[in-house]
Amino acid sequence: MSLRPLQAVLPDELARAAGIDLTDARRIVSLVHRTGGLPERAPATIRRRALDAVRAIGYVPALEAIERLPSAVDPFVKYAFRLPDGAVIEAVRIPLEREGRFSACVSSQVGCALACAFCATGRMGLGRNLEAWEMVEQVRALRADLPPGGRIHGVLFQGMGEPLANVERVVQAIRVLAEPSAQAIDMRNVTVCTAGLPGGIRALYREVPAVRLGVSLGSAVPGRRRALMPIDGAHPLDEVIAAVGEHARATGLSPMLAYTLLAGHNDGDEDAAALADLCERFRARFGVGPRLSLIPFNADPLDGSFARSERLDAFRATFRARGLGTIVRYSGGSDVGAACGQLARARTERVKWTPDVAPLSGRD
Repeated sequence: MSLRPLQAVLPDELARAAGIDLTDARRIVSLVHRTGGLPERAPATIRRRALDAVRAIGYVPALEAIERLPSAVDPFVKYAFRLPDGAVIEAVRIPLEREGRFSACVSSQVGCALACAFCATGRMGLGRNLEAWEMVEQVRALRADLPPGGRIHGVLFQGMGEPLANVERVVQAIRVLAEPSAQAIDMRNVTVCTAGLPGGIRALYREVPAVRLGVSLGSAVPGRRRALMPIDGAHPLDEVIAAVGEHARATGLSPMLAYTLLAGHNDGDEDAAALADLCERFRARFGVGPRLSLIPFNADPLDGSFARSERLDAFRATFRARGLGTIVRYSGGSDVGAACGQLARARTERVKWTPDVAPLSGRD
């Protein structure tokens, strides 16, 4: 019988699998998430029989923290973790407006198969899907490295990979992250970002309807979108938007439409008008207005195919003239490759990271 990684197990699942009381299961899950392991001796609050039963079916695997790269220009921090099979993934700690609160931007795959032209991760190709415990451990590791009084307030599945190509494990990770005896992160503060997989979008609102959805558009002009995002060949934008609308109706949540401005590719007046038309049609059809997030392009030092647009203000003017709001996303940490679209194997000087509180421990 293969052992189960305990970081990805909910208390009721653990109780059934180990044949123990739900109260003991909750306390053991809490212990795993607080300490990163199982104690040699049962604490006074947990029966020894229960702990032994859990040991028989589960263990606590480890990620290796190999890099910690703080930005020199803003409070973003990028981390690199080596997985048990030797692959490396990256995660980012994002500061929020309220001091002491942070979001964890985590990876869901090693690399990515979707090959979006403007994304460094897409040029890696796909290594493999991450397991649910590997996603949870990224959050646990970032939490262990918080400044005094700091708190992980939310989680973004927007790191390496396409989350909805690994939707079952992503959903399980979200459930564990939200579990009060595990990471206790409100699902309403979790966002899953996708390049556009309709089946995954539908699975998301069926399984975790409180979770927010973000969709990368690339362009609202079909031919241009396909040139930037090959996934459009399999799932055209109209099909994606229909699934996004279903999500909005089912959850009552406004989707975030993310649009990276690329000089000479998708930043013209025609592009802005097409995007504004899409937003207006969406509201009329589904009764929920999307939130439009404009993202300045973050350059990849190893690829000069794209440049940051200088037409951000002119682009936004189209939306203002039509009574549509936009936000400009600040994507920090670009000096250490932590900004949107930059996560790939670390290309900056390696920095050994030894956390004050070891976030991960080996098998007990």
